[in-house]
Amino acid sequence: MSQFKILYAEDDETLAFLTKDNLEQNGYEVYHCSDGSLCIEKFQKENFDICILDIMMPKMDGFELAEAIRKVNSDIPIIFLSAKTLKEDRIKGLRLGADDYLVKPFSIEELVLKIEIFLKRSQKNKVQEQQFYKVGNYQFDPTNFLVFNSDEKVNLTQRESELLQLFLDNKNKVLKREEILKALWGNDDYFLGRSLDVFISRLRKILVNEKNITIENLHGIGFKFSILE
Repeated sequence: MSQFKILYAEDDETLAFLTKDNLEQNGYEVYHCSDGSLCIEKFQKENFDICILDIMMPKMDGFELAEAIRKVNSDIPIIFLSAKTLKEDRIKGLRLGADDYLVKPFSIEELVLKIEIFLKRSQKNKVQEQQFYKVGNYQFDPTNFLVFNSDEKVNLTQRESELLQLFLDNKNKVLKREEILKALWGNDDYFLGRSLDVFISRLRKILVNEKNITIENLHGIGFKFSILE
């Protein structure tokens, strides 16, 4: 199964079959729907990497569909495929947030090339988006295993970083010991439990001056990472 999923809206069944078949031969996973309303339902339920939209469709046309998609996801690449050749239609499609507009009949080779370009750009943007967490007076950079502020920089091990991110994603919630062990190591044997205790002690030392942050040990249950806002 391809790592990239395409949402393809086209009401011409013959063209849809040929295009879907060619895209699948190029290694993509393609979900086809024949009208716009089905397409937006699918988009809201699953994750896709790119959308390819016909314009003239029943129930919801491609322009309406693109608007609905953009309300859910402002970044996903959108390519229009249309028999509409007027400059006004092309401009309208681009103004709605489409990345490109190909006029039918189109070359499948050109479509594949466009898809590759937009997917590469999209994936590059995702890599460049760096997520930081606020931890009291610190910033936490999980990508580089780093806790820092204007005065101090603390390097974490990968496991310490994974543990802190797990706590932050579940702050003020009780996490069972076995849940933490399985999330970090994939199982929950005794020796990993001892390693977990060491990592938690290390995080406590790093955050010792953060009076609003506690890592509470709930005996026989697990841990609770709390931040008082």
